[in-house]
Amino acid sequence: MSKRKGSVWRADWFVGVWVVLGVLVLHAATDFIGGMERRYYDFGMASAARTPSDRIAVIAIDDQSISNIGRWPWSRDVHARLVDKLSAAGAKTIVHTAFFFEPQQDRGLEYIRRLRQVPGVADNPPAAQLLQDAEAALDTDSRLAASMARAGNVLLAADLRLGDPLGRPDRPLPNFALASSLDPAGAFLITAIDTQQPIEPLGAKSIGIGHLRQLQDPDGAVRRDALLIDYYGRAVPSLPLLAAASSLNLGIADVKVGTGDVIELGRLKIVTDGAALMRPHFYATDGRPAFPIDSFYDVLNDKIPASKYAGKIVLIGATAAGVGTSLPTPVAASMTPVETMAHITSSILSEHFVTSPGWAHALSLGAAALVALYLIVLLPRLSAGVGAVATGLALLVLLVAELVLLSQMAVWVQFVLPAALLLIGHLLLTTKRFLVTEAGKIKSDEESAETNRMLGLALQGQGQLDMAFDKFRRVPLSTPLMDNLYNLALDFERKRQFNKAQAIYEHMAGYDRKYKDIETKLARAKNLSETVMLGGGGSSAGATVLLGNGQVEKPMLGRYQVEKELGKGAMGVVYLGRDPKIGRMVAIKTMALSQEFEGAELDDARERFFREAETAGRLQHPNIVTIFDAGEEHDLAYIAMEFLKGQDLVPHCRPGALLPAAKVVSVVARVAQALAYAHAQGVVHRDIKPANIMYDLASDTVKVTDFGIARITDSSRTKTGMVLGTPSFMSPEQMAGRKIDGRSDLYSLGVTLFQLLTGQLPFRGESMAELMYKIANETAPDVRTLRPELPEALANIVALAMEKRAEIRYSDGQQLAADLMNVAAGLPAASVPAADDGATTVLPPGAVAQAGVSYAATAAVPAPSAEPTLRLPPRNQGGQSGVAGNDPRHNPAHPAATASKPKQ
Repeated sequence: MSKRKGSVWRADWFVGVWVVLGVLVLHAATDFIGGMERRYYDFGMASAARTPSDRIAVIAIDDQSISNIGRWPWSRDVHARLVDKLSAAGAKTIVHTAFFFEPQQDRGLEYIRRLRQVPGVADNPPAAQLLQDAEAALDTDSRLAASMARAGNVLLAADLRLGDPLGRPDRPLPNFALASSLDPAGAFLITAIDTQQPIEPLGAKSIGIGHLRQLQDPDGAVRRDALLIDYYGRAVPSLPLLAAASSLNLGIADVKVGTGDVIELGRLKIVTDGAALMRPHFYATDGRPAFPIDSFYDVLNDKIPASKYAGKIVLIGATAAGVGTSLPTPVAASMTPVETMAHITSSILSEHFVTSPGWAHALSLGAAALVALYLIVLLPRLSAGVGAVATGLALLVLLVAELVLLSQMAVWVQFVLPAALLLIGHLLLTTKRFLVTEAGKIKSDEESAETNRMLGLALQGQGQLDMAFDKFRRVPLSTPLMDNLYNLALDFERKRQFNKAQAIYEHMAGYDRKYKDIETKLARAKNLSETVMLGGGGSSAGATVLLGNGQVEKPMLGRYQVEKELGKGAMGVVYLGRDPKIGRMVAIKTMALSQEFEGAELDDARERFFREAETAGRLQHPNIVTIFDAGEEHDLAYIAMEFLKGQDLVPHCRPGALLPAAKVVSVVARVAQALAYAHAQGVVHRDIKPANIMYDLASDTVKVTDFGIARITDSSRTKTGMVLGTPSFMSPEQMAGRKIDGRSDLYSLGVTLFQLLTGQLPFRGESMAELMYKIANETAPDVRTLRPELPEALANIVALAMEKRAEIRYSDGQQLAADLMNVAAGLPAASVPAADDGATTVLPPGAVAQAGVSYAATAAVPAPSAEPTLRLPPRNQGGQSGVAGNDPRHNPAHPAATASKPKQ
């Protein structure tokens, strides 16, 4: 009975049953097979030969336009001018994908309107006309609304937040949006719980409002479009659906939710996957844009004639970096919303959509069932060769059938699941057969063991030690083999390859730890393999030297004896060193220039390294770490610097571990003084952050580290493509790649001050693009929103230090330090120590571990987290100054009004 039971467990058909169940569980519990199905869908989409509609054109708000017109968002009279040009040229439909959710009116508009009501103004025609012209110029919303009314063919975008509504809406649809919606008539649609609509003056002048909500699959790609979304009983159309309807002279009343999964638009029948979800065709054009894309600036300034757009659907939207969110599609790794909308609109007009009818699902399930039967019933009866051919042919049929149906007939039949089941099942069953026959090989392996041992001895005699060890490892351990391995390990020791000798001793210890003196040998090899080895070659002056008693002579870098490794950073390894002549402990930063650069680039990097080290070495200030020496040895460039007591400020940047406000102000003030001194010497740090500020709480000592080192690789990239610098602390001009000066360091110090006071960074983002956009465009929050107890004067100093415009920011670290000292005097328990006397604290060897961490240079982006609501400071539209001397420090309304003016 037990024998029969055991044969059942080993039977191929039984294993096949479990393979089928396992693959089905994998498919149900994970997205592994679903992800492969979507990848194959993308491949089929890219393989289809379909031509996009020539009735669609895109006008892009691109980087060139923003560079010439000004930073985004623009004044709405700019959009009005473009609408006027397109309307005069005879564009069929104008679709603006920008969100106009907030009014945009100059602050002076209210005063102009008040002046027009002053008695006597109306009796003065010149003054009345002047005020009327001023009101028209400042009311950009009305200007755009008037242009839209004249055009009579402009569609605007709204946004919907998806969810399952349980009550009534917070914001019902405005009347102009209701006019663009329809009764869902009981159709099953996805639902939304919140909406954002254009402002009423603009929405009322548009011919329709459509949502621009993009639906993402689990992998983040856009493959579907919700033609209709239910918002509390009203079906809101998508913007592409409205654009297609308008181009056909149809309205929302001409959209019918037909029987089954069909939406009718006039005579067009759009087949969906249910819930009004259409799978549009995305046009693959070998890297070229599928639709003509012109620059907003070129069209606005007649470099491209507006007559080009006569009779076309013109889509206006952002393609510039940092404006909007780009998402993957089946034919592109990143596509902007306006380009995605062009593909969807063309699919509707040309009836280029992918369908997945009911028979397609039945066919997919039937294929999976046939594959399961093949694995359980047929494959176990076939020989290995015939089974491999049958499986290969079946796999090819499944994949080719799905590709042909998708690319030629636009029908999606999901055959990846049966294909994956077929492939995984065949591999597992084949492996099972192999394992059964593997037992027969054991005897053969034993016979070959002696052959491998003899080959190992021959290779060892030829000096090919690595290959000899590889052969020995294939031989079962025995006493004769232990002798061979012991001699091989001694050969590795003679070549000073102690890590390889250690590997052999560990291999031997697994068989017999008491063999000869193997325990002593293993400890000695481990000690030598962990010793700092510099210079590589055994004859190098700086290499580790083995003494007769088994001890190790420590290596040298220049005149410094290397004691141990402290850590690794972005530039290289940091060691604890000692000057034997005077007994001074130093920190030695190294950089393997020959590993990062080559050729002329290596010569340039070496010259720049020593030039920057020399510059940093000239800085003699009590709050700047002292540079003692620099040199190059054993292919390592090194800098010897002051070894500090204490740790960096990173631990004090977390909530719950913050320093008292008075202590923070005192520390940052001394850093500002150090920066003022360095800037006066023409040295810019470029990487001010808490990790580069050392602070000893016991002695209240502050030291700025890494002066001049941040620029060593600034103009070149490492092999990994990384440029030194910490994005969250970079100034807007440094983030933009412009030439910087000391004011950039003061901005970074302002960010550091903000983080030390609040435990948070002022700007955070889910991606690098979002972080860069916030640093360049958004104003930092007031520190008092996070710590209301802080005085207003301190908040004003933080705001002025982080002012985005460098010409308004603090220009002198001494002025910043003076303002901080004035504020510190009024803080509770303020402690403002006198300037350091420049004394350097030398650590005993026991304190190495605590201080060594501070020397590991890093360049990491902070983890994303929720951002506080930001408010842009009052300024004229487009960021241009309206009057001379617009420095906000002279404006009582500006947050920095109470801070001292910078020295001229």
